[in-house]
Order: sequence, then C-alpha cells, then structure tokens
Amino acid sequence: MRALAAGLSDVGLQREHNEDSFVVLKEYDLFVVADGMGGHRAGDVASKIATETISEFFRTTANEDVTWPFHFDTNLSEEENRLLTGIRVANRQIFERSTRSREYHGMGTTVVGAMFSPKKQRMYIGHVGDSRCYRVREGQIQQLTRDHSLINDYLLAMPDLTDEQKSELPKNVITRALGMQDHVVVDLQHDDPKQGDVYVLCSDGLSGMVSDDDMRQIVASTNDIRDACRRLIQRANERGGEDNITAVLIKIEKQDEVVTSEPEPKAAAKEPEKATPEEKPAEGAKDKTGT
Repeated sequence: MRALAAGLSDVGLQREHNEDSFVVLKEYDLFVVADGMGGHRAGDVASKIATETISEFFRTTANEDVTWPFHFDTNLSEEENRLLTGIRVANRQIFERSTRSREYHGMGTTVVGAMFSPKKQRMYIGHVGDSRCYRVREGQIQQLTRDHSLINDYLLAMPDLTDEQKSELPKNVITRALGMQDHVVVDLQHDDPKQGDVYVLCSDGLSGMVSDDDMRQIVASTNDIRDACRRLIQRANERGGEDNITAVLIKIEKQDEVVTSEPEPKAAAKEPEKATPEEKPAEGAKDKTGT
C-alpha cells in the first residue's frame, strides 16, 4: 500500500490572517499540521517554524551517519524516534526564538504529524495540543488523538463532572504546545492502516466547527481527497469560520491504483489585508481565542 495526500488551508471568516501551516512531504511520507498562537503575527511564525523544522529534520536524517540532536530511544522504532525528535527539535527552535525576541515572546503552536511507513505498512502519529488526527474507515470515523486541553485534563482527573460543571470550564485553553518550555512531552501512537482508510489531520478551526459525523460524511463520499479538503473547509466556513481552517487528508491505496489527486508540496498561508489585533497568551496554558 501507499499513502496519497493533499492539504488546504484557509484564513476563515473572522481572522485577519492565517496562523496555520501545513506540509506534505511526499518523499518521506510525512504530513504535518500546525496551528500557531501568540501576539502580533507571532502565531504564523511559530507554526511555520514547526512545519519547516520537522521537514528539514527528516531531510537531514535521511543520511544514516547524521548525529541526532536528542537521545535515540531504543524502546521506540526508528520511525517513532524520527517523528518524536523532529517535533522536539521544532519545540526547541520555537522556544529559543521566543526567548531571543521580544516581538515573538510567548509564541507557540500546536502540532499533529503523521508518518506512513511503506515498509512496515504502519502509520505513526505524534501530536502536541489540540490539532487532531482522525481516521475514516469503512464509513466510520474515529478520533485517534486526545486534545491537550484544560477541559480534557479536568475530565481525566475528575471523570464524573456534571454537564453543568463542564460548561463552566473555559474552552479553547490548551495545556501543551510547542514553544511553551524548553522540553515538550509528545504523545506518540501508531495505527495499522487498511486499504481505503483516510486519515484527517486538522487544526481546531475545522474540528471546532464541523461535527465528526459531517466530517465522516464528506470524506467517505468523496473519492478525490483534494476535493474533500475543499468541502471540509467550505463546511467550516458555512458554520461560521471562526478560526483558521487547515485539513490534510491521507488516503491509503493499493500501490497500483490510479492516482485521483496529486499531492501538494506545501501550503502557502494567506497574507492578511489588514493589521492583526494583538493577542496575549496566558502564562502556562494558552488561550487560542486570545481572551
């Protein structure tokens, strides 16, 4: 089997500029979505550092003689080490950039990355924050990642919270992101794909506006994954488009299947036409709404 991917990003209807970034690096079967946050124009800087740093790490480590910047964990596969280390390198780059520049102080980004191994026929997924990975299989959708958010942390500690108590918790506050500290904990997992599976990597501008069932219906009913990306973004905008919207779809096919959609090498974030309002992230946890 092979992985065919496409991605699109949109500024949405209520934001001045796009702080999302994504990359489709076909030569390494690497796919990444990042959703930046911070002050004036800092979020898009952080998300671009994330996608570019992870991509460059994969390119440089294609040579087996390269020296890795972090310890190689012998309990993990080479693919898991590669994805984990790429994300950790990106975290350090963003953190160091934010500490050197007052302009970018406090910037950060969520990230979700997926790497398909044709040799092992396995999908490796790493994420930090609330950018998500879903899998659509045989007409069913499953969220594979768990948001690192304040509300989820409360639910882990106190699973018996009432609906009223849940409603009182602040939404859009994430508890883990790249750039918040020198070290970051990355959640890693793997999945065994089947032919016809579609993996959806997205920022919360999509998952927050489009229900899982709508997402499932659009993906399952559309053969062309690039068209599915367009339809997902259109649906998010129809529902209000409150945030930047990014979707990367990865379809698992037989090696000899006809290509229905060419992969895109990289998305270009839309440039704003107006100045961006100032957003100040909270200490420790990040409020992605800027409130």
